[in-house]
Amino acid sequence: MKNIIFLLLISILFQSCSSYKSVDFNNIVVEKKRKFEIEKVDSSKLTGRLVSKNENSIVLENKRGIQTIQKSEIQELKVKKFSILKTATGAVYTYLGILIGVGAIVLLFGM
Repeated sequence: MKNIIFLLLISILFQSCSSYKSVDFNNIVVEKKRKFEIEKVDSSKLTGRLVSKNENSIVLENKRGIQTIQKSEIQELKVKKFSILKTATGAVYTYLGILIGVGAIVLLFGM
């Protein structure tokens, strides 16, 4: 029983528990260091944490360093949002996948 609980807890830890929600450039709250995804006009995408914002540009920090993106270059702006539903369903599907996999191994090898 402890092994099952352990597997369930591990599966919860490795789930994607967030999604991106579209926001308006003018409604961004600068106080929070939230993670953003920006799709530029040339179809390239950037992700990073918000450093600062003014009326003409937004500054993000990511693995490449600090990047400034002009408002005119932004096609779509999304903010990362926590989702408890994604976390719960992902954990259940992972747990069911483990059970089905173990069941298949038992049937194949006749343990």
